[in-house]
Amino acid sequence: MTQWLERQAAVRDRRGLVRRPLPRAADERFIDLASNDYLGLSSDPRLADAAAAAILLWGTGATSSRLVAGTTQQHLDLEQELARLAGMEAALVFSSGYLANMGVITALGGPGTLFVADEHCHASMIDGFRLSRSRTESFAHNSVEEASRLLAGRTEPRALIAVESVYSVLGDEAPLEDLLALAEEYDAVLLVDEAHSLGVTGTGHYRGHGSVAGTALAGHPNVVVTATLSKALGSQGGAVLGSPLLREHLINRSRSFIFDTGLAPASVAAALAAVRIIRDEPWRAGSVRNNAAALAAGLASVLAVRGTTIEPSAGAVQSIAMPSAESALKATLAARTAGVRIGCFRPPSVPDGISRLRLTARATLTPEDIEHSCAVLRGILEEII
Repeated sequence: MTQWLERQAAVRDRRGLVRRPLPRAADERFIDLASNDYLGLSSDPRLADAAAAAILLWGTGATSSRLVAGTTQQHLDLEQELARLAGMEAALVFSSGYLANMGVITALGGPGTLFVADEHCHASMIDGFRLSRSRTESFAHNSVEEASRLLAGRTEPRALIAVESVYSVLGDEAPLEDLLALAEEYDAVLLVDEAHSLGVTGTGHYRGHGSVAGTALAGHPNVVVTATLSKALGSQGGAVLGSPLLREHLINRSRSFIFDTGLAPASVAAALAAVRIIRDEPWRAGSVRNNAAALAAGLASVLAVRGTTIEPSAGAVQSIAMPSAESALKATLAARTAGVRIGCFRPPSVPDGISRLRLTARATLTPEDIEHSCAVLRGILEEII
């Protein structure tokens, strides 16, 4: 085993794919364009106060699985408010978004279920497909036509279409209304992962409520939504949203819910505070979108000269294709040295194998932050691309 591990390490090093955690200092002074803290709520004192009060009341951990002694009234309150925010009937909270996706997929899967999944689906969905023992077919990114062909040829009595409302790498959005029509035509479930859209997308009264709320998908019997509490909500955990019948099924059949320790009270309280802030302060979602557009505009000229573009974004994520994994890592380290933290996405984290820089806009970025970041990144890109 040791020799195999050494060979694996050598391959990663040769391909420029070595990853190492880089610790953050509590007092660091970086402009953050890398994290998923889209609304800037992870450091909001209202979330910290709610979490601290929950620790004093309930302790630091949930103490057991939700079905033993790990459920508090705050868990139930959070589930009700999440469902209301997203326009769904009911919700069930998991200890991470990863486990929420795996939990609902495996609970709905089995030999009688066909999964038809967008090729850009997140790893948490892919792992769920693998564990489900279901036949799984992927379709070209956002190709409703190809998804339709796969559903038309199914032999299983049940089918589920899996997509993300806003994709985590490219930042583009799924054609949700067309996919809903497909689900209705073939009597399939449409599973929508709102990890990168809850708190960010939505219009009018539903600004920040996600891509499902306020649309024909909200509360639809063929629609299931998953979400994370660790991105725009600035906390930790995940959730599955759908009908009360689905919630009951997951409580009884989802292994990642039944056998996992419940979400810690501090995380529950922080997420509950965040849901209320999203509802009461829709300007935050608007700021994310405006800042994302400003970042794209600030880099468009230098990329155009070099024959590339910044990917158009439906949410906070801005994606820049790079010539190689090595160049993406070099750009990331150069930006870090200049005080700007950006994301570096290399295989296997990118669904199409193209290494990218990922910039994530945040509601709390100032015009000065954006201007400085774009100046730094223009200089780096001019040198590297």
